[in-house]
Amino acid sequence: MYRCLIANRGEIAVRIIRACREMDIETVAIYALGDESSLHVSLADQAICIGEANALDSYLNQDRIISAAKISGANAIHPGYGFLSESTSFAKNVEENGIYFIGPTDQTMEMMGDKITARQTVDQANVPIIPGSTSAVETIEEVKEIAHDIGYPLVLKAASGGGGKGIRIVKAEEALEKSFKEAKSEGQKYFNDDRVYVEAFIPVAKHVEVQVLGDGKDNYIHLGERDCSVQRKNQKLIEESPCAALSDNMRASMCNDAVKVARASNYRSAGTIEYLVTEDAYYFIEMNARIQVEHTVTEMRANRDLLHAQLYLMKHGSLPFNQDEVLFDGHVIEARINAENPQKGFQPSPGKVKALHLPQGFNVRIDSLLYHGYTVSPNYDSLVAKVIVKAPNRASAINKLKVTLDEMVIDGFTTTADFLYAVLSYPQYANGDAKDVDIKFLDRHQIIKEEA
Repeated sequence: MYRCLIANRGEIAVRIIRACREMDIETVAIYALGDESSLHVSLADQAICIGEANALDSYLNQDRIISAAKISGANAIHPGYGFLSESTSFAKNVEENGIYFIGPTDQTMEMMGDKITARQTVDQANVPIIPGSTSAVETIEEVKEIAHDIGYPLVLKAASGGGGKGIRIVKAEEALEKSFKEAKSEGQKYFNDDRVYVEAFIPVAKHVEVQVLGDGKDNYIHLGERDCSVQRKNQKLIEESPCAALSDNMRASMCNDAVKVARASNYRSAGTIEYLVTEDAYYFIEMNARIQVEHTVTEMRANRDLLHAQLYLMKHGSLPFNQDEVLFDGHVIEARINAENPQKGFQPSPGKVKALHLPQGFNVRIDSLLYHGYTVSPNYDSLVAKVIVKAPNRASAINKLKVTLDEMVIDGFTTTADFLYAVLSYPQYANGDAKDVDIKFLDRHQIIKEEA
């Protein structure tokens, strides 16, 4: 008998609990003080309070989470996304305690979490990486040699970096020495790792990712791509599949290369290969060794349940389907609804749900943590719902999503729903194949006017 502890909260915890219940797996929720009225707590078979609202005392506290698993008799832990989902030490800690970690092995996470070893692994698999160094650069002279080949501007990046830390864009050689020292210093300060590598600077590109599944042995497959180019400050707002701007040849090449990366890293479970895509090329950026927020887009387009696949792999040691059984259908678009005020610089706007209507309909899906009377916490990520629709083509999907957002009611606090409706209506987004929609799209276009 399997009993799964969900080391997360919010809509992804609800999603995991539902998948477990469908597969007759008992569930254990964890929660912090203030989260006791959350939907995931009421849906789980058991719920254990593990600490204060501060995530360091609760959702990021490995010892308390593993203790909760032992107390509840859980023999599996699903980390969801965010929090500890990509923590190598957590994955290792879980399995050393005899508990199955629903995700990749800690060896894979270590390999792909270190940006230098990830670049080396991908390069050796003959998958395109952004031109630059394949190992850490130790001196300014090394950087200058690489700059001679790739030119300026270039980017210096901390090997263990994340969240924008340890990154410096260098526009000319005069700024190189100062930027090199700063990148190494930030890497040491935030990640206890001063290794730095070099990449060419690609100012404008689309962000396209490929969903992969692996059994960690011999079966590695892809489930198509997602275009995640509509971003604000590196946060995805709208995702869709397929990417209308890709040629069939480039799409096939990117998906096949994603499978190569999964195989090279002995990948187990669900993961994502992220690329930057220019007009005529694509480059590996990183691997997300976890389930992603936007996995729902792939589920609707491929008609496959990724959470079920993860749980099936845990139970049986194999994937529930092979590559030739993955068939794609229609065009899918997702809008992330956040408790934020777009007219006030996207300030968080948590509050109590006074009225709620989440539309239903043919090929309409809404994953949410909301219910009438629920109070959104100010302590965590502001995502409150994901609205996903499928239609025969991109234009129909855009229209269907607009109709759904227009009908949806979330009253009691401000959300990003109206802003996303405006993006979907914006001619440069809605028209044609969206080739002009890249990661700087929202920087170039003022979709709505902000309040003074």
